[in-house]
Amino acid sequence: MRISELSARSGVAIPTIKYYLREGMLHQGEQTAATRAEYDESHLRRLRLIRALLEVGRLPVAAIKQVIAAVEDETLPMHHMLGIAHWALGPTVEPEQGEEWRTARAEVDRLVGELGWTVADDAPTRDELAQTLVRMRQLGLHVDLAPYVEAARKLVTEVEMATIPFDGPRDAAVEALVLGTVLYGKAFDTLRRMAQESESAHRVGLR
Repeated sequence: MRISELSARSGVAIPTIKYYLREGMLHQGEQTAATRAEYDESHLRRLRLIRALLEVGRLPVAAIKQVIAAVEDETLPMHHMLGIAHWALGPTVEPEQGEEWRTARAEVDRLVGELGWTVADDAPTRDELAQTLVRMRQLGLHVDLAPYVEAARKLVTEVEMATIPFDGPRDAAVEALVLGTVLYGKAFDTLRRMAQESESAHRVGLR
C-alpha cells in the first residue's frame, strides 16, 4: 500500500508517519521508486502499537523507542520484551530513606515470595507497592492486601494473559499488553467506584 493508504487505514497523518520513519520508530517501506515506497500489514501493526503507547500508555517518545527496540530485537525472549513494555507503563518511584520504607519494601519482597510470583528483584512494581504501603500507613489506613491479591491473580491468570498473542507478532503482543493494562485497569477502577456508590446507597437505605 502507498503511504496515503497507510495513513487512511491507521488514522495517522502522513507527516506523523514520516516523522516516525525518520526517528526509526517505524521501519522503512519497500522502495519502488526514488520518491515512492510500499508498505504492508507490519507497518499497520507498528502504527497501532505506537498509537497505543502514545495515546493510551501516555509514554514519551524516548520510552516508546526503547519499547520498539525491544520489539525489533528478535533475540530478546517474549517475556523480557513484554517486561520492558510493562516497566515503561509504570511510574518512576525513587526508594525512600528510613525505617518505614525498609519495612514496607521487605514486606513486599516477602509477599512476592509467599505467593510464589516470579517478579524481578529490581522490578519497579516492588518499589511502587512499597511506596503505596508507606503512604497508607502514614494516613492511618488499615492494610489488608489479601483480597486484592486474589482479585489480581484471578484477573491475570484467567482473563488478561489470554488476550496476549504470545505466539503472534511481537508488535501485537505488546499492543495487547498496553491496552489491557491501561484500559482494563481504568475500567476496573471505574467499576469499583460504581460499586462503592451502589453499596453506600444500599447501606443507608437508598434505592
